[in-house]
This record gives sequence, structure tokens and C-alpha cells, in this order.
Amino acid sequence: MALRLDYLSCVLTVLSTVLVGKRFWQGWVIAGINSVIVCIIGVKTAQFGFIPANLFCIVLYVFNLRSWRKVETS
Repeated sequence: MALRLDYLSCVLTVLSTVLVGKRFWQGWVIAGINSVIVCIIGVKTAQFGFIPANLFCIVLYVFNLRSWRKVETS
């Protein structure tokens, strides 16, 4: 059975949303991984519009992760 990236992305989207909602910084990491998967899906399906949007999201996730971790360590 082949790995279905769309189903994996669905699970990661729900998981990251729940974790971020509960204020766990790990949710941002999972969201970033999910954005990479969505970029791969975009390349494989020639839906190239997914790529810049998700690259932007990855940058946003890194910024948010750094902000949240900075608050936790203070």
C-alpha cells in the first residue's frame, strides 16, 4: 500500500491545529512538516500554487515557534 500524502496531510493539519490551540509549540513544528508535504503534493500534481503559499507558511511557523519558545524560556 502506497503512502497517501493527502491523508497524512489531513491528519497532520488536525493534529497541529489541536496542539497550537492547546498552546503546545510542537504544533508549529508539525504544521511546518505538513506544509512541506503540501509542497510535495503540489509538485506531484502540478498544482504549483500550493508551493509559494506553503513556503510562506513555513516562514510564519518558524517565526511563531521562535516567539513562543522565547516566551516559554523567559
